[in-house]
Amino acid sequence: MQTPCYCFDLDEFRRRAEAVKAQMPNIPMTYSIKANPFLLEQLPEVFDHVEVCSPGELEICKSLGIAPEKIIYSGVVKEACDVHEAVEYGVDIITCESTRHALLVHAENKPSKVILRLTSGNQFGMSLEDAEEIINHCKDKYFNLDIIGIHYFSGTQKTLRKIQKDLEKLEKILVSLKEDCGFEPQMVEYGPGIYTEYFEEDCNACDMAALQEAAPALNEFAERYPLAIEMGRFFAASCGTFYTTVKDIKNSFETNYLMVDGGMHHLNYYGQRMAMQIPPLAVRKQDETFYSIKPQDESLENPIAYCICGSLCTVADVLLREVELPKMHIGDVMEFGRCGAYSMTEAPALFLSRPMPAIYVKSKEKGEEQLREHIHAARLNMRQ
Repeated sequence: MQTPCYCFDLDEFRRRAEAVKAQMPNIPMTYSIKANPFLLEQLPEVFDHVEVCSPGELEICKSLGIAPEKIIYSGVVKEACDVHEAVEYGVDIITCESTRHALLVHAENKPSKVILRLTSGNQFGMSLEDAEEIINHCKDKYFNLDIIGIHYFSGTQKTLRKIQKDLEKLEKILVSLKEDCGFEPQMVEYGPGIYTEYFEEDCNACDMAALQEAAPALNEFAERYPLAIEMGRFFAASCGTFYTTVKDIKNSFETNYLMVDGGMHHLNYYGQRMAMQIPPLAVRKQDETFYSIKPQDESLENPIAYCICGSLCTVADVLLREVELPKMHIGDVMEFGRCGAYSMTEAPALFLSRPMPAIYVKSKEKGEEQLREHIHAARLNMRQ
């Protein structure tokens, strides 16, 4: 593989999805594809839906032949043309973020299943009063809408305490809707945002502990209401690896610098704190010697402290401020783990017009496959 590049392990993605399902066997699961659309190549069967949040994401699903009945079309700033395309494709459910969205769906003159997104105190979703207005006028002003439920999401990387507070708030909303509007949902789509670890020595064990802690509260809620969960980060984070090659080595002011062909425009770990924390990391030397790097690893002989920097013209382009590695050479490859969620889409890939990384996926069934070659970003940053 020519670096910089990502490789996403589809078998690991499936294992993670199955692990979540095993903890919550009776709760339908939705994968939010904004975390990583390349994982749609082999979508695990345990997912009832995928959440699509933009016209571009819908285009991706259509290009891959994702069945419309598996799509929940969400996201803010929907225009009439966007809603029309979704309805024409036959998406299963449309999320209304506002009364305007509800009117746009109604204007299609086709019966459409919708869920109403309720705000958690930011620009996303609608107020409870707006939701009640839509529900109370579903037989006249919004008669093309089949309002099957509500959607609620308040953020990511949540502890059990925050999830419990969300569920308490959700229950109050559901009681209010029943008492004031006679509305009982067929679906309560909730994004629990279960905490995902990036920097501890055994990240998977931390993740599973967070899942096992949250599952009883979610299962208990699902016994009383038709809960469905939607997540992206927790499903995808563990399946990605980023590969970058050492291109230069130098020492300045007693600091050893490794200059690599990747950079901050390719990696974006949640909560990395100015590159002070070390994610799962490995080194593959040119002679194929492989080192799995662990903090304060006493097995390394004569380790050297390095600062790993990328290829951008900014002092902010630091991947790791300090990490002890075996003696490095130009051409050695560094492997950054747990970048299966968001890195390839949230990092500023167009900065400095460096090539965008290639994308690979691998699975036991199909082996390794290249999905995208390097993209010449300069062509995107110039006049057409």
